[in-house]
Amino acid sequence: MNININAVPNELKTLIGTEEVDFIVKAKRRKPLSYSILLFVFSTFWLGISGTIGFLFLGPLFFGEEVHFKENGVAKVATLDNYDSLLMPAAILSFFMLIGIVILISAIVIFFQKGGYFVGTPSRLIQFRKGKATSTDWEQFNGTINTKSKGTSGNITFQLRTGKMRSRKNGPSQYVPSTISISGIDNLYSVEQKCRTRIKENDPTPANTSV
Repeated sequence: MNININAVPNELKTLIGTEEVDFIVKAKRRKPLSYSILLFVFSTFWLGISGTIGFLFLGPLFFGEEVHFKENGVAKVATLDNYDSLLMPAAILSFFMLIGIVILISAIVIFFQKGGYFVGTPSRLIQFRKGKATSTDWEQFNGTINTKSKGTSGNITFQLRTGKMRSRKNGPSQYVPSTISISGIDNLYSVEQKCRTRIKENDPTPANTSV
């Protein structure tokens, strides 16, 4: 639902100034729910694999048995009374477990993070959250807009003209555009249409008039 400008924080009203306002919405989430779920699934998978390897490797110690392994091609034997040789392998396993825990915590934090305000004007899209503002001119958007809706509410994701190259194991590097997401808003299609109109109006690419 569009919010009246008088209901937004004073810092945001000052930032808007005398600009014409197309819409003001407040996102329910900072990131789409699917993003949190993806991180949660990945972290669970990562921790499951790391934990399984750790148990298979170190498990015999908990049953009073020996652990046999090779280090730089040299056979090693470790027990609860002589575990010095296990310190490095255990540290590596702990590092991988820590990565999984960090990703899991990030997934939980992002899941509960509230979204900020988004303001559309004729020249830019303003993001405002916890006193921090970011303005993105419409000409920086490449025109690709993805929506995910449930009724008239849902998420909008915009692609920008900027981005970065992402390397791939089984192929050449791939260009991945930066994105801006507005997650959990009402009047989704109304906001989407206004944004699409402004992006076309501010498109810096010359129109192709050739026949």
